[in-house]
Amino acid sequence: MSVPIPLILASKSRPRRDVLYSAGICPTIRVSHVDEPAALETAAQAAGVTVDELTVDQRVMILAEAKAQAVHRAYRDVAATAAAATGERVIAYPLRAPEVQAEDAAAAVAAGSEKRETQGQGQRQDGSGQSVQSATETAAPIDYSKDRIATTRDFSGVDIPTVTEPISNVVALQPGLTRSSIGPLIVGCDSMFLMDGECYGKPHSPEVARERLRRMRGASGELWTGHCVIDFASGRVARGASHAVVKFGDYSDKDIERYIATGEPLEVAGSFTLEGFGGAFIDGVEGDPHGIIGISLPLLRKLVKELGVDWTDLWNVQRGEIAPESADAAGIAAAGKDNLPPIENVHQPGDGWVDCACGRKHWGTNGASGILLARRDSSTGEVTHVVMQHRAAWSAEGGTWGIPGGATADGESPIEGALRESYEEANITPEDIEVVGSYREDHGPWAYTTVFAFEKPGHVVDPRPNDDESKEISWVPIDKVPTLKLLTAMKTDWPRFAARLDELARTAA
Repeated sequence: MSVPIPLILASKSRPRRDVLYSAGICPTIRVSHVDEPAALETAAQAAGVTVDELTVDQRVMILAEAKAQAVHRAYRDVAATAAAATGERVIAYPLRAPEVQAEDAAAAVAAGSEKRETQGQGQRQDGSGQSVQSATETAAPIDYSKDRIATTRDFSGVDIPTVTEPISNVVALQPGLTRSSIGPLIVGCDSMFLMDGECYGKPHSPEVARERLRRMRGASGELWTGHCVIDFASGRVARGASHAVVKFGDYSDKDIERYIATGEPLEVAGSFTLEGFGGAFIDGVEGDPHGIIGISLPLLRKLVKELGVDWTDLWNVQRGEIAPESADAAGIAAAGKDNLPPIENVHQPGDGWVDCACGRKHWGTNGASGILLARRDSSTGEVTHVVMQHRAAWSAEGGTWGIPGGATADGESPIEGALRESYEEANITPEDIEVVGSYREDHGPWAYTTVFAFEKPGHVVDPRPNDDESKEISWVPIDKVPTLKLLTAMKTDWPRFAARLDELARTAA
């Protein structure tokens, strides 16, 4: 089977994501942050009508395309900044260093001796003569926010073999957005409910939901969902809308109050769901049920085909594979209830832990990367500050400081992944920075790429936490960085990183 074409869902809707996952597609989630009323007003003015004069199918199509186009622009900014990267890429191979190889060889010998001793002691008999497992054979669960196995090895003082090449080699030769001939596909959706000639979006408040649910009792309405698919590589667009007639049951006022108390109807179009608590109050559906959930699989298949992509080319999930929960996706199921990641976190392509040749576990099945963004003095050109991330308690080595970044997604290069992740986590806008070099620590089955960047002249980056993966994001004076409690890898690499930034700043001056 060929490599699947990545799909990016311009929505944080868990039901839409779950529909795709059940159909064999694990999408990358990128929220569009579109101002919906403004988008409708702009489109209405362009058509010479008022927003109230727009039909329901026009409204959902306008908003679906607005969301898809917003994410398309964001990815274009990432690709453009990556394509304009200058400088050198240094590739470091710590596991090839003689002292590291000697250390690993000694550890392997010791582990072999321990294993043989454990095997000799591992079985005993209980009172009935049956063999039982010894405690030494029961592996304790790993707390990925604290456990040594999830901490990057400290290669301080090691003379690491390196190779240096132009960073343009990465852009020209490595798969990614800038070299894609087709995809990724960006999907935007929007849903509205039409009843008695009135369009219903999300009610947001219990009062509005209560009034709507009373009007809908025993009645029928239409759920419309607009779809827009954009092929990133070509910019081609396909659009369509699905709709279904929904007949509601004769539920009681008590049912309404208890339903509102669940919180479910407040943030869904029409104040009801088919796949959740509200499903029992729906007597029938005429049309596409997936469209009611928020994304129509039959329509999406047709739109994808219009762009020259077979639906099966999007499959990246094995049949029967269950979508990981947020804690499992973050790899810290044993970290304790106080250190669990936010429930909004979802598994994305590229997420997962890798058993590395260095003897540890690392995040990112395609590797990982991050942005080391520096600010220079406008007069001297010297580096004065860098953006640092105070990591959330639930993350690996939680509570330490590092740089914003994360797992490289399917279909993107490490530089593109670093740019995407640093915006999603830290609001580092790719159009405001210039990439001037990178450092790739290569462990064989896994690698981490640190991307060096400066603010563009005349541009200002305002870093801030864009999600719950950070306690704080801030510009830190460069001389204060060593005083922070640093992530192990950052503590190891900081002296060479500081020297590299100084060299890059002098070269750019």
